[in-house]
Amino acid sequence: MASNLSMHLKHCCSPPSLRSYFAEFISTFLFVFTAVGSAISARMLTPDVTSNATSLVATAVAQSFGLFAAVFVAADVSGGHVNPAVTFAFAIGGHIGVPTAIFYWTCQLLGSTLACLVLHFLSASQAVPTTRIAVEMTGFGASIVEGVMTFLLVYTVHVAGDPRAQGRKGLATTVLGALVVGLVTGACVLAASSLTGASMNPARSFGPAVVSGDFKNQAVYWAGPMIGAAVAALVHQNLVFPSAPEPLPHESRHGSVLTVVV
Repeated sequence: MASNLSMHLKHCCSPPSLRSYFAEFISTFLFVFTAVGSAISARMLTPDVTSNATSLVATAVAQSFGLFAAVFVAADVSGGHVNPAVTFAFAIGGHIGVPTAIFYWTCQLLGSTLACLVLHFLSASQAVPTTRIAVEMTGFGASIVEGVMTFLLVYTVHVAGDPRAQGRKGLATTVLGALVVGLVTGACVLAASSLTGASMNPARSFGPAVVSGDFKNQAVYWAGPMIGAAVAALVHQNLVFPSAPEPLPHESRHGSVLTVVV
């Protein structure tokens, strides 16, 4: 057991693994910078964003494009998770080892926090908007909404990237997978942003909370997405494509869209 642990830790500190952590840091920075930055811009241009649908469309489009780009640039290095919930789903499915998942989570959260810090200082100390639940909703209801949206997102990630479904690999598949994931994210933002902020990503909510110092309802944006992601991974692996996963030594399938996403 000790030798296995030592082997896992050695693999986690190898040059390819370090490159994958850096890729997750950069891609998460990119996504959160576009997502939170678009919210700041919308608020500056339209102070009363609650009654203007234009700002909702703008932030949805920004998040779609931002996620598409973030997934694409990191796909061949780290799998382009960009989201602790996605990493959690792949860990449950056996596509990525637990030690590596922990490093991924750390880099994702650091990337998100740095993106929000940069936005805070570059926008002349504008307040960083946090994801919030509607006053009419309970924390439990908001968690369900976040869980359902994350289920849809992570399930789409699995289906779009599974070579057994596509029967093909390569750049075109990576681009298509990243694009579909971005589109699903944008659709969910349009559908439920006014209810919960449509985070679907613990890192997306964690960074703004750290920089703003407002951790209200943070549990909603961790419990809901993690549970939704886990259910999506189990449904895909056991119901849609129930065959056993490829035997992997201890790591994810880098360079394949199977490990793509948000």
